[in-house]
Amino acid sequence: MSSYLFASSPCSVSRFSLLLGSSLPFFGIKSSAPRFTRLRHTAKSWAHLWTRSSSKLFSALSSPPPAYDDVIMLGIETSCDDTAAAVVRGNGDILSQVVSSQADLLSRYGGVAPKMAEEAHSLVIDQVVQRALDDAKLTGNDLSAVAVTIGPGLSLCLRVGVQKARRLAGVFNLPIVGVHHMEAHALVARLIERNLQFPFLALLISGGHNLLILAHKLGHYLQLGTTIDDAIGEAYDKTARWLGLDMRKGGGPALEELALEGDANSINFSIPMRQHKDCNFSYAGLKTQVRLAIESRKISMEHNPISLANLDDRRSRADIAASFQRVAVLHLEERCQRAIEWALKIEPSIKYLVVSGGVASNKYVRARLSHVVENSGLELVCPPPSLCTDNGVMVAWTGIEHFLLGRFDPPPPADEPEDAMFELRPRWPLGEEYSQGKSEARSLKRARVFPSLTSMIQGSVQN
Repeated sequence: MSSYLFASSPCSVSRFSLLLGSSLPFFGIKSSAPRFTRLRHTAKSWAHLWTRSSSKLFSALSSPPPAYDDVIMLGIETSCDDTAAAVVRGNGDILSQVVSSQADLLSRYGGVAPKMAEEAHSLVIDQVVQRALDDAKLTGNDLSAVAVTIGPGLSLCLRVGVQKARRLAGVFNLPIVGVHHMEAHALVARLIERNLQFPFLALLISGGHNLLILAHKLGHYLQLGTTIDDAIGEAYDKTARWLGLDMRKGGGPALEELALEGDANSINFSIPMRQHKDCNFSYAGLKTQVRLAIESRKISMEHNPISLANLDDRRSRADIAASFQRVAVLHLEERCQRAIEWALKIEPSIKYLVVSGGVASNKYVRARLSHVVENSGLELVCPPPSLCTDNGVMVAWTGIEHFLLGRFDPPPPADEPEDAMFELRPRWPLGEEYSQGKSEARSLKRARVFPSLTSMIQGSVQN
């Protein structure tokens, strides 16, 4: 049974680095419709947005333009295990935010089961989107466009959100914006922090991703580091399951809570990849160390909930949790410190480090990274926890930023068949890899990877 978590915020901002240029097709369906479709609720003064002059694509205005109150974007997110939708105005007002959690499924299966997650999305997607519209006191006729995550993520899950977005956009003749999930995590910080202008550095940390990027401009990113195996969020979840924690609240929050009871220096876990002087991450080895520590303390990793543990057993588990968290975050600190040094050499004007993604909700992570940032003379920007985990607001906001550049697809056909083929991007890099950041320890596992969002946009400009 999925549970709804509702949040609404009066947060209002009026700021963009507005860029001009040609549109970027996000879906792989061929259409003869013009790329520049008439936008609803737009002032005549926006006519300059429809220029096809690609040479102006990365010409940012020096100051924020006036509030675009009339832009209303619906954002839909189904890339993994949460079904989310939100409605956001162009000035930053969050009109509604709805999330249907799959926490019960995560607890039952010990992680994300793609087929089960797809079915859960399908069961609630209509209700989640309708509630987002109802809470905003709007209908599809009031929307300017629909934004939806098209990657990266689980293909089965992405498809549910994209199909819903295309049905709605087709019925109401709305443009549609395909959104990169990780870009959305980075850009939502621009909704809550008025002064956050490009360029900036971002650390994106979640269950499936560890990513350090230098954001030059909207749609132009340089990847300084990524994970070569497991992400920090996956390591948190796995450790939490091994320790018998209640996964219904999420492995990360459960482990963070238990770690408060433990001695973080009780176990001397090794910090990953210290011999590699780059910005890449690895958590597979740390997971192995944790498993061995659990086994050495005779803690059963199967059917042994912490609620049944005696005092000594609970203390032992708390020590493991605290020691794991200390080393896992130290790895983040060291990589961020190096990334800041690299970024300042490339873009000396950088003032901010954005930390976003589900793991950015962790108070210990925020506190430790705040010290790194302060020592480097930068400012730390972390979205509130409700905007760090997967949500529709970040998708809607990212959709707005690209929409105002003319980067959108025309409305899908109202009678588009259910089995219509369209392109999803489950493995989709955000930026081009920094040459100095290539790791000798990189995993050799490869699957089909789409060209990065940055290269796609730059290719569109060149064409």
